[in-house]
Amino acid sequence: MKVLFMCTHNSCRSILSEALFNHLAPDGVEAVSSGSFPSGRVNQRALQTLEAAAVSTTGLSSKASDAFAGSPPDIVITVCDRAAGEACPIFFGPALKAHWGLADPSQVTGSDAEISAAFEATLGKIRERASAFFALPLENMSADRLKTELDRIGSL
Repeated sequence: MKVLFMCTHNSCRSILSEALFNHLAPDGVEAVSSGSFPSGRVNQRALQTLEAAAVSTTGLSSKASDAFAGSPPDIVITVCDRAAGEACPIFFGPALKAHWGLADPSQVTGSDAEISAAFEATLGKIRERASAFFALPLENMSADRLKTELDRIGSL
């Protein structure tokens, strides 16, 4: 099963999601990420946050969704923050789609400690949602039931 995490720039939230999801994933589940307008670079604070959590950053890069044209995802999860008025990217294709909105920690201003806390809180929310996903009986779920559960997890 391939899960694609999408955001606008594919530099922070989708990267954090890809890396932590892969860190926690059982065999047979893989996460990737992309952006509708990729920045071409990964946010340095995101990399530092992952490294501090002992999560591998190997191979992480900012890219567009066409990178997966030959190997489309089974599930697409957008992580943009609709509450902040962000436009979420759209993925065309037969994949199951869900929204797990996250506030953008790279937009937080303040002290170094406040910015670090925002990144750690975002990683904590991703961990909570990924853990809920991996607790699902994926091998026995219909697409409709999985969609319902993905939407529920996005509200955690």
